[in-house]
Amino acid sequence: MKPISEELAELRALNVAELVERYVAVFGRPPRCKQPTWMFRKIAWEAQARRYGGLSKRAQERLEELIAEIDIPLDGVRGPLKQPRRGETTLGTAVTRVWKGREVRATSVEGGWEHEGVVHRSLSAVAKHVTGSHWNGKLFFGLSKRGTA
Repeated sequence: MKPISEELAELRALNVAELVERYVAVFGRPPRCKQPTWMFRKIAWEAQARRYGGLSKRAQERLEELIAEIDIPLDGVRGPLKQPRRGETTLGTAVTRVWKGREVRATSVEGGWEHEGVVHRSLSAVAKHVTGSHWNGKLFFGLSKRGTA
C-alpha cells in the first residue's frame, strides 16, 4: 500500500476528466461540481477517511446535534436580501412631476413602472407616453440633471 502522501500527489496531478473519473470510482456517482480543487479535496478527504477512519462516532453525533440547531431557511433564499444597484429603485418607489398643468405619477412595480394603471418597461416609456416624444425618464422626473459633455 502506497503512503497517503504519494496517493495525494498522484491525485493532485490529475486533469479534470481524470478527476471526474476518479470521483465516480470513489463515490459511485458523477460530481455535482467539476471544479478541480473541489473534486481533489472531496476525493482526498475520502481517501484519508478510508485509510484512517474518518470522524469518530462521537464527533459524527455532535455534528448532527449542531446541524439540528442551525436554523437554515429552506425557501431558496441564499444570502442577504439583494440590495438595489446604484441607480435602481426599490419596489413601491413613486416619482411625480407636473407636466402641462397635470401631475404625472409613476410607481415602481415588478416589471417596470406603473402609470395610470398601465405598466411601462421604464421611466423613459412613461415620459414618452405622457409627452408623445422621447425623453430620458430620469431627466423628465427630475432624478438626474443634464450632464456636461
